[in-house]
Amino acid sequence: MPSQFFGLNIAYTGLLASNASLNTTSNNIANVQTEGFSRQQVTTQAANALRVFQTYGCAGAGVETLAIERIRNEFYDFRYWNNNEKVGEYEQKIYYMKQIEDYFDDNGQNAGFKTVFDQLMITGLQELMKNPNNTSFKDQFVGYADALTEYFNSVAGNLEKLQKDVNEEIKVKVDEINTIASEIATLNKQINTIELKGVNANELRDRRTLLVDQLSQIVDVEVKETKIADLNNPDRNTGGSRFIVKIAGGQVLVDNFEYNGLKCVSRTDDEKVNQTDVDGLYDVVWDDGNNSKFNLYGGAMGGALKGLVDLRDGNNGESFSGQIVPNGVDTANNTVTVKVDKHYLKDLNKCNLSDSGGIVKLGNKEYYYDSWTYSVTYNAAGEPEYTYTFQLSNDKNPNPPSAAVEGSTASVGKSVTYQGIPYYMAQMNEWIRTFSQKFNDILTSGYAGDQKGIPLFTANMATENKQYFFGDERRYDKESYEAYTARVNALVAGGMSQADAEKAAVLKVEVGKGITDQDNYYLMTAKYFDVSKTVENDPSLLATKKKEGDGVEQNDLLEDIKKLATDKGSMSFRGCSASEFLQCVLSDVALNASRAETFYSSYVDIAMNIDTQRISISGVDEDEEAVNLVKYQNGYNLASKMIQTLTEVYDRLILQTGV
Repeated sequence: MPSQFFGLNIAYTGLLASNASLNTTSNNIANVQTEGFSRQQVTTQAANALRVFQTYGCAGAGVETLAIERIRNEFYDFRYWNNNEKVGEYEQKIYYMKQIEDYFDDNGQNAGFKTVFDQLMITGLQELMKNPNNTSFKDQFVGYADALTEYFNSVAGNLEKLQKDVNEEIKVKVDEINTIASEIATLNKQINTIELKGVNANELRDRRTLLVDQLSQIVDVEVKETKIADLNNPDRNTGGSRFIVKIAGGQVLVDNFEYNGLKCVSRTDDEKVNQTDVDGLYDVVWDDGNNSKFNLYGGAMGGALKGLVDLRDGNNGESFSGQIVPNGVDTANNTVTVKVDKHYLKDLNKCNLSDSGGIVKLGNKEYYYDSWTYSVTYNAAGEPEYTYTFQLSNDKNPNPPSAAVEGSTASVGKSVTYQGIPYYMAQMNEWIRTFSQKFNDILTSGYAGDQKGIPLFTANMATENKQYFFGDERRYDKESYEAYTARVNALVAGGMSQADAEKAAVLKVEVGKGITDQDNYYLMTAKYFDVSKTVENDPSLLATKKKEGDGVEQNDLLEDIKKLATDKGSMSFRGCSASEFLQCVLSDVALNASRAETFYSSYVDIAMNIDTQRISISGVDEDEEAVNLVKYQNGYNLASKMIQTLTEVYDRLILQTGV
């Protein structure tokens, strides 16, 4: 039979349960505006009943207060994290694509491409055609040409600055990842320390979830928590857990109490990927002493970091790749020859391969190269074949490649399908190279008075106060099977063997460190695009007629230049005329900016919906807590009343009975 004081103990347990619920409600109300806070709830259950050996069986023993638990649905957390990475990615793309759009936009307030191009090819050319021998009109025309080169110089400079800004923001994001990872690892230790004692670390878990929320916007996350089991007693709840955070497609960032830090390492001049890349772009590596590479280019990569990498390195998938040809490894000369079939590698006007050395991946290994040679040969069927021969660095490759890599894939950099800064730089380079070649070809085919015409457009050297001279002897764009065959036949007629003649007749363009005598249009970039100082100093050298004996008023050469602007047969850029450059490039920029804005808006809406669902479960509802406050207050009052009632009973029993 239970004690006479059994009822008092039952009332006491009710008092404790109500008091815990009141305190928890108070805590919920206090944190109604706290970011990341999860509503808490007291978990209770009926205490084990006592067997009293009476006809009514067992007697209730009150209530047990088991725990204070946070109300959280992890399913919505996972959904939120998966969506949040898209929010971070497109937020970055919107911001930077708008800037790129502003650089190319020609709204009438700034001198954009259409303005300066029309000044050259319409205003200046019309005036010059009226009086082709007038030096002042020639001077004006050259001035408009100079304005065109300055426009491309300016846009290239702005894009370079933008690439530097994006690069620095990548470093900022990496530092944020390290900070969050360090704090999560610390929280894991604190949570385990508390929960091993059988207590829920609710506030610490909320803080950890909030950190993962922040991390998911920077990079894609994958979170897994497993309970630590007692191998000697698998049924025992140890209270411990192992919390793992993976990022960027499954790379481990945090493993319980330890985290793997990241760091940014600047690329050297020998590690450039694109010709137009600024110096010092960061590669991200694990700070593990081995500098093992962190994969920035994985297909599962997400978050703001992906958006920044796409913008900084996006080449529209037009990275260098090809196949190492049979007998393509020349160990004596330390060279490797690679055959390419991508359209943007067959035409050097489109190519953006580094001109200052870099790293080429042959098979599964990477090798430094100093320079490369572009070659066009013809097979027995008269079909052109395009190859690149890399001159590998003698001092940076301790183990040169062997013939075993022949037939393997060779690549430089990564294929990033987004149209980022390198893509737009390559588009500008392609246009100015093509336009300059066509324009200069017309000029050099004609005459200025009795003098042979000379090129107008050239490029400044990056390291010297000089300009390149682009002659015809290395003009790969003029190569044909007939020209190649003619060179072979001439060499054979001179006594050379057929095999040697075929090798000697191959048209080659050499680019890279140590190459000082190869002035070819590949070296013309938007950053260094310029007007010939010779013509600028003496505009009378500008050719205007086709035949030397024609009069000074003849302007037939200028007619060919005029057609260059709108005639696709004279010049074609992406299937459009020269004057439509802006439409082609700006349509890319506008489409990417619009797409980023659309996706960002959609994913933000989804994030808000998911967060609303999360809050509906784990958020603090003021009205609900007010109802709980009254409910638990009544429970507390009733428990107190029960104790008061039992006190009177015990008073009568002890003090007034049997006296």
